[in-house]
Amino acid sequence: MPRDTLTADLIVRTAIELLDDEGLDGLNMRSLAKRLGSAATAVYWHIKTKDDLVRLAGDAIWHEVELPDLDAVGWRAAATAHAGGMHAMLTRHPWLVQAFGGHLLHGPGQARYNDLGLAIYEKAGFTAADADRAAAAVFTFVLGSALGPAAQVSLHRRLSKHGADAERLMADTMARAAETAMRFPRLRERLGTAASAEYAAAPDSTFEFGLRSLLDGFELRLAAEGGGHPG
Repeated sequence: MPRDTLTADLIVRTAIELLDDEGLDGLNMRSLAKRLGSAATAVYWHIKTKDDLVRLAGDAIWHEVELPDLDAVGWRAAATAHAGGMHAMLTRHPWLVQAFGGHLLHGPGQARYNDLGLAIYEKAGFTAADADRAAAAVFTFVLGSALGPAAQVSLHRRLSKHGADAERLMADTMARAAETAMRFPRLRERLGTAASAEYAAAPDSTFEFGLRSLLDGFELRLAAEGGGHPG
């Protein structure tokens, strides 16, 4: 594709597809240009560096999160939808979780999300400073909840690229981890239940349980301080 027919938007959308398929390690200007049917120099004409590309792609997918209408729902329903939307987006694009550790990420997509987070917790009754803390606590929880699945996707991709039988290696590792866990009473009891088919897997509804617990704690704090609004 000639340089003058490329656009930054097309490059970013194609980069997101490549990142979804190959992860951060699979993104480079040459592989991206190949997908675009273009020369790498044509890509550089629009976006100068890989860091810029990751930043733009990372911000674009924040726009996938559907923001709740604070005029239509209570703060707690809004907080649940807000956090759930972020979690679903990170599940679709696990590379963004890794990007937080190696890239400077910013832009209007994430700012839009963060601004509503502050509005949600101000509506709940927190002061501006505590709304910031509440929003940051939930953001960190959601990011941490997505870290395990994202790491597993990355590990499986890396093992497969090196010609390894990823499924067998993962199964062998989990089997050895389970053998070690059997030496400890609470882990042994868990491994004896039907719900623990995989040692490293989080129990069902872990994310929902953790989010409810955080929001319960916020409600208790607001009630103790004599503030707060019905959720």
